[in-house]
Amino acid sequence: MTVPDRVGDGPLDLRLDDLVDHHCHGLLTRDLERAEFESLMNEAPGPAPLGTTLFDSMLGLAIRRHCAPVLDLEPLAPAADYLRRRLDLGGAEVNRRLMAATGIGTLLVDTGLGPADLCGPDEVAALSGGTAYEVVRLERLAEQVVASGSDDVAGGIVQRLTAARDAGAVGAKSIAAYRVGLALAATKPSDDDLRRALPGVDPRRIADPIVSAWLAHTALETGLPLQFHVGYGDKDVDLLTCDPLRLTAFLRATEERGVPVLLLHCYPFHRHASYLAQVFGHVFMDLGLATHNTGALSATLLREALELVPFGKLLFSTDAYALAELYLLGAVLFRSAMTGVLGELVAASEMTEADAGHVAGLVARENARRAYAL
Repeated sequence: MTVPDRVGDGPLDLRLDDLVDHHCHGLLTRDLERAEFESLMNEAPGPAPLGTTLFDSMLGLAIRRHCAPVLDLEPLAPAADYLRRRLDLGGAEVNRRLMAATGIGTLLVDTGLGPADLCGPDEVAALSGGTAYEVVRLERLAEQVVASGSDDVAGGIVQRLTAARDAGAVGAKSIAAYRVGLALAATKPSDDDLRRALPGVDPRRIADPIVSAWLAHTALETGLPLQFHVGYGDKDVDLLTCDPLRLTAFLRATEERGVPVLLLHCYPFHRHASYLAQVFGHVFMDLGLATHNTGALSATLLREALELVPFGKLLFSTDAYALAELYLLGAVLFRSAMTGVLGELVAASEMTEADAGHVAGLVARENARRAYAL
């Protein structure tokens, strides 16, 4: 066996191209001033009145290091220079350049998050030169049915969810973590339970444990793989309630269906998610937005996840939203971390180069294709 002299060099070829991004969002195509750009960089607000900036973070460094050269700047160009160059090129050209550099071939796009001028799956796919599929956000779907004035909300949700599946949607997503936490009922609430719960909710932002549990169980009944936001998010999340271990009863009750449940992001609970993916046959996980937010230190997250997660249960995703930079960073940092961590194992004779290539292919593409029947 030939061992590379340096991690990522030499004959170690992991073929980390044609990535399947199993969880992402649309892009903004218009020009962005600094305040709005920073407000979209991660889950926090933009520049603070106390004078801090999100460019002073691992994410900020990663944008300057990896995105600046794609816009014809030197690596680690100052943030002001980067933002000025972004405006000079224009939003459309920035998106074209950055997306073309990602190497993402397939995108599973959550269409349930605004604003209204966020471009849709087809436009994102065109920018990357890939193929896109829709993932239906359950709470948004329920809000639409309630807003329609339907006398049969349960029937209307099932009808729309089934129609979306038949039209090509490949998955559903629950944001119960944002609304009620992840301690969902193991037994599906009845339609009557749903009917009794609805009058007490805000129809513009449904937040009720009965509704969230009913939606999650219903999605699995339709056969749609079900994504759950887990862990780190914006300030609407109560992180104490977002530990995926709180899903244990739900996972135990739904395992026999054999429909995949996919845990998104997972930080800081990625080791908990790895455990769940090991012990439940239908559970998968990713590191999602934690990858680009931790920048050059993201290899630590991958290393910790790989301690326990079966290699056939870990998926690649960017969770990119609004900014093409987040797509590029998700892909670049994933490749770097995977090459580094697996390269270390090869160099230590803990796996062969063929093993490393196999694992990389599973995570980069094959696990998502299998889980979503792409």
